[in-house]
Amino acid sequence: MDLTTVAAITPARTRDDLAALSATVVPLAGGSELYADPRIHLTGLVDLHTMGWPALTVTPDGLEIAATCTLAELSRMPAEPGWVAHPIFHLACTALFGSFKIWNVATVGGNLCTSLPAGPMICLTAALDARVLIWRADGTDEWLPAVDFVTGNTTNVLAPGDVLRSIHVPAAALTARAGYRKIALSPLGRSGAVLIGRLDTDGAFVLTVTGGTVRPVQLRYPELPDPATLAADIARLDGWFTDAHGAADWRRAVSGLLGEEIRQELAEPAAPTGAPAAPQDGTRA
Repeated sequence: MDLTTVAAITPARTRDDLAALSATVVPLAGGSELYADPRIHLTGLVDLHTMGWPALTVTPDGLEIAATCTLAELSRMPAEPGWVAHPIFHLACTALFGSFKIWNVATVGGNLCTSLPAGPMICLTAALDARVLIWRADGTDEWLPAVDFVTGNTTNVLAPGDVLRSIHVPAAALTARAGYRKIALSPLGRSGAVLIGRLDTDGAFVLTVTGGTVRPVQLRYPELPDPATLAADIARLDGWFTDAHGAADWRRAVSGLLGEEIRQELAEPAAPTGAPAAPQDGTRA
């Protein structure tokens, strides 16, 4: 869809160029969502791709994902030694409501900033205890847990002029076992619920629930909980909502089912060292 009120697109090459951002001039990354609806309040765009940020950078502390990294780039990234959780990169990308062509333009940062409940990069980054780096409009930097970035349906912590710079995934989360589940009302429909469970090397279990709630929510346990405890905790979560992609009570019910499937998967013995088993696809319609 054309943005008929946009008069200029400015290529950003330094952080100083981001000073042009305002309530009516916004960042442009992939544009897959930006161009999806009329946005008659916009007068300009600032292109972030010209900043030249490396898409993916492996460090001793983990992985840095540039906000402009595309889903295609993330899905194709090879695993580093010990990255047991690596298969969920590709699995999370498959939850995006869009064709393979969209994968080549849609960005990780854009998916977070759009802040739709079904955003798969929201679930992925929250589930891996990632932190996001925000370049604030006043020139300061702020690190924030990814799970706290999205505040509601299409809302987040960014103010006009702020830019999501990158996402840092800690090495400890990458070496954990992970289980992934997604469900939708139709095979190619928007996700009704997306859940990722993580079993850390010390036995701690984290379940991240998205898609069915307006913001990501997490349940944390020092060890794998029993089925009744997990079911009760999921049922007590708030933020369930109803729209064309599913009713609130259905989202709560299927999240309980998928959460138990993840718990059972991670309760199984780990694959032998050097041959980690990929998480089950778990995609349903």
